[in-house]
Amino acid sequence: MKNRAQVGAVYGAGLLQGLALVTFPAASAILTSPHAYALSNAEYGGLFVPQTFMAIGAALLGSKLARQWGGKRVLLLGLVADLCSMVLLLVSRLFQGTHGAALSLLLGATALMGIGFGLTVPALNMFATSLFPRRVDAAVLALNALLGLGTALAPLLVALFVGVGIWWGLPLAVAALLAASIAWILFLPLTAASSSQKVPFRLSRRFWLFSGFALLYGVVETLNGNWAILYMKGVVEADAGFASLALGLFWAAATAGRVLFAGLQRWVPSRTSFRLLPWTIGLAFVATALIPPSAEVLGTAVFALAGFGCSALLPLTISLGGAAAPAGELIASYQIGFGLAAFGVGPLHDRAGLGLRALFGGAAVVAIGLAILSLFIVRAGTPKSERVR
Repeated sequence: MKNRAQVGAVYGAGLLQGLALVTFPAASAILTSPHAYALSNAEYGGLFVPQTFMAIGAALLGSKLARQWGGKRVLLLGLVADLCSMVLLLVSRLFQGTHGAALSLLLGATALMGIGFGLTVPALNMFATSLFPRRVDAAVLALNALLGLGTALAPLLVALFVGVGIWWGLPLAVAALLAASIAWILFLPLTAASSSQKVPFRLSRRFWLFSGFALLYGVVETLNGNWAILYMKGVVEADAGFASLALGLFWAAATAGRVLFAGLQRWVPSRTSFRLLPWTIGLAFVATALIPPSAEVLGTAVFALAGFGCSALLPLTISLGGAAAPAGELIASYQIGFGLAAFGVGPLHDRAGLGLRALFGGAAVVAIGLAILSLFIVRAGTPKSERVR
């Protein structure tokens, strides 16, 4: 029973982290609406700069803090940061008429989200591998599937709340659920064997391969995850419902893919999936660039294809990385890619004059880079001694 409670707490926190993380991109139409926050594309992208830096710092410090404080305290600290982020987002709506104040509050909210993500995700991966030491790949895939389920639900819930005139219902609901999760974990004897001992780590060739892969993956996932709604509205000329559906299907397909590949590991080895999925992402980017205006259904299908391509890559990067590339360092690399795509698109669009269609099409080159790195990673192999951490 105790083990079931631990599993429920860890995987439930993963679901909530996904919900909280995508609350900001899911509300992108509200944040950029002239009738609400009136942020420009550059300002919207700039929201994720503090999130990126804080997530990188938190992820790199997380393993050290876990050894000193224990994994449970690090997890709780991350969830509290997520909760404070949602509270600041709620408070910011009171200042929509004051652009500078609202933007400052939003920047504070995304910074706290960065801390929460950077601390929570590596801690959850550590607990997942500790709970299922003989099925590390499946455990990490399942955890990220639930995290992905949260990311898939966020845009759909925002659309639902917008429909009834209270878009802020999502951050309010997420804040309440986070508070309940914190209270649950606080009184739960949650431990992980690896949280108290230092894992030998050096900057090996394999580390740089995995780190580079995580960075490029952060770019392709974030380009879809943060800009899908604006692409659907601005390029495909879809209404708000289809735009939210496209983002929801992207994350839903990512979640379904994680579940699928976790179940098929006996017949489809992890390394095979790892090599094939980047090509799916590249195909999706090319297809995205070719979507004609008013083809809303096709647009949602293409974003779903992109989500399926992204599905298992990050969790497999973490599980295959082993001791050569610890989760905290990989999450930091992923966040660098996140920052490049989250912030970089705005200036390229607003100041350099590059359209979203051209940016998405050009991102196929990044997907090819992922495919090439995946070949080097698989060829390098992963020692069994590093599979269980």
